Amino acid sequence: MMKNSQEKNCIDTTCDTYASHTQYTCPMHPEIIQNHVGSCPKCGMALEPMMPQQTEDDTELKNMTKRFWISIALAIPVFILAMTADMMPSLLPDGLSMKTVYWVEFILATPVVLWGGWPFFVRGVNSVKSWNLNMFTLISLGVFVAWVYSIVALFFPHVFPPKMQFEGGLVHVYFESAAVIIALVLLGQVLELRARSNTNEAIQTLLSLSPDTAWRINDDGNEEEVSIEDVQKGDKLHIRPGEKIPVDGVVNEGESYVDESMVTGEPIAVKKGQGDLLIGATVNGTGSLIMEAQKVGSETMLSQIIEMVALAGRSRAPIQKLADKVSGYFVPFVVAVAVVAFMIWFLFGPEPRLAYAIVNAVAVLIIACPCALGLATPISIMVGTGKGAINGVLIKDATSLEQLEKITTLVVDKTGTLTEGKPKLKEIKPIENIEENKFLQLVTTLEYSSEHPIAKAIIEGALDREVPLLKVENFNSHSGKGITGQIEDKEVAVGNLKLLHSLDIDVNMVQDEAQKLQDKGATVIFVAIDKVFSGFLAVSDPIKETSHEAIKALHRKGLKIVMLTGDTENTAKVVASKLDIDEVHADVLPDQKAQVVKQLQEKGEVVAMAGDGINDAPALAGADVGIAMGTGTDVAMQSASVTLIKGDLVGIVKAINLSRQTMKNIRQNLFFAFIYNSVGVPIAAGILYPFFGLLLSPMIAATAMSFSSVSVIANALRLKNVKL
Repeated sequence: MMKNSQEKNCIDTTCDTYASHTQYTCPMHPEIIQNHVGSCPKCGMALEPMMPQQTEDDTELKNMTKRFWISIALAIPVFILAMTADMMPSLLPDGLSMKTVYWVEFILATPVVLWGGWPFFVRGVNSVKSWNLNMFTLISLGVFVAWVYSIVALFFPHVFPPKMQFEGGLVHVYFESAAVIIALVLLGQVLELRARSNTNEAIQTLLSLSPDTAWRINDDGNEEEVSIEDVQKGDKLHIRPGEKIPVDGVVNEGESYVDESMVTGEPIAVKKGQGDLLIGATVNGTGSLIMEAQKVGSETMLSQIIEMVALAGRSRAPIQKLADKVSGYFVPFVVAVAVVAFMIWFLFGPEPRLAYAIVNAVAVLIIACPCALGLATPISIMVGTGKGAINGVLIKDATSLEQLEKITTLVVDKTGTLTEGKPKLKEIKPIENIEENKFLQLVTTLEYSSEHPIAKAIIEGALDREVPLLKVENFNSHSGKGITGQIEDKEVAVGNLKLLHSLDIDVNMVQDEAQKLQDKGATVIFVAIDKVFSGFLAVSDPIKETSHEAIKALHRKGLKIVMLTGDTENTAKVVASKLDIDEVHADVLPDQKAQVVKQLQEKGEVVAMAGDGINDAPALAGADVGIAMGTGTDVAMQSASVTLIKGDLVGIVKAINLSRQTMKNIRQNLFFAFIYNSVGVPIAAGILYPFFGLLLSPMIAATAMSFSSVSVIANALRLKNVKL
């Protein structure tokens, strides 16, 4: 509660201290707030700014990437050399002794462990100091033990019992295990940091939408260009054709069409006149407007969208949280077992007691090396996300895969998600004595001079038929009604019922037929020639062919489908009835979409949101899983954790199937890793010795550890063959 209050205060004051005193928080533990960059003392994750910044600090990503590439370049030859020496020693060059092999492994692996893994050791030590044991505790402990044990075995082999020594008094080393583990963990860190960076890109894009300056009209009537930060409430601003609206406000003078697709998601520009509301960052058309600023700074709708995206993005917990929680109990348990094993062997074991005590304690720590536990989740996610990409489903992070499996409600935008997002000419209905192409030619010729977006659909329809255009005279636009003009000595009028009624033209004979089209969600345009009703056209945004199939499949999976749209209630209900959608919310703005998502979550629903516009960004970020259409805006795709490349709702079905299969695979991996440790640790401690005289040497423990990792990877690779 305290954190939210602090964030809200920062937002309401436009973060005056933010530039000079940035605060950082942890994505997993939002209660952690620091005044400097660093790592979370609880989980070890890199902290990130509480509020979005214009420029992003990617220092850690570059650092981890550099460490990864250098480490992998050194770890691969170490691994190949070790496996060859252990399994196919005959392939080694003549004259290359095993001692030389070990020295080469030591020289190559040591930089990987000490330099490549240094951040993990620091985080591991910090986790012990604060007693917040996590994955880094396991990683640093396992690698450190494997490396130190190998150092001792290489430099002081005589301290080990004869049973552990072979030709020349050598003792087996495990440098390859330490190096490969570090390289794989570094890869996971790079992938995680890149995913988090993509989330920040969405906010960067939102920040870039707002114009930098505005034309303010002073009291003397003169205009001056001022910074957007200098605009105050009550200022009069001049919006020129093609410019962005600088802040939220109301129109005082002028008329124009404004593209509000970044807010409403609808492709058709909205006519604005005196008294109409304007939203900052929307784009003015060809007209000129004088507006009064009403909301500036953090109060604008764009700022609120940025705030919601930022807060929602930080509210998600990564899937690794489960592993970290388990690790908090697992690490002290393993250490305790190692200590107990050491004491029992030292006090009651056969001679040499100290050697046996050290060997078994080390065996416990090596067999409990967290590589299997650490790989269980990221390997499955890597394979699963690759499988998704091949099938047109891009998964940004592990959280989305985890949550997709659990969703109970899917919230979808209408335009561009369920529908194609592009109005099309669907019906041409001239009266009987007018030839259809001639009718369309007259209408298209007149519409070609119009700036109204619906005209584009008619023009495109005419171009498909290769209808030639004619010359227009006396063109006139009737505000809120339509257009008129003279073509080939014919007076042509195209518009709505208000236009024809104003011209005393009777359309009663077709109103029923037109109403039927409107009931189907179409926009009807009436046409009169020489003041006689001559027919009508219908323009509509068609439903995607795959939407029906996708909705049925989602219903079969037990999901509730909710539609949110900025479109009219009539059109929304028509689309909903065709697709058998369970719940409809029409005439909603971005903040209202996010509110609906939040309300569903408060009822216990796990919500996925599918959308394609900037207007969907807050809802996409606030949902448990945000799903963006690949055919939509960049901001939608950056705000979402899942992107459907083809913009096809069938991709959601694939994504859910992918999630369920991947999470099943992860559970199998975790189960195997835990069972392996549950069985392996007691055996390594020597529990079988009193009954069978068997001891598990560190070499066999390391082999078992490697086998556990290979098994986890092999199981994850099965995801490649899953059918979505």
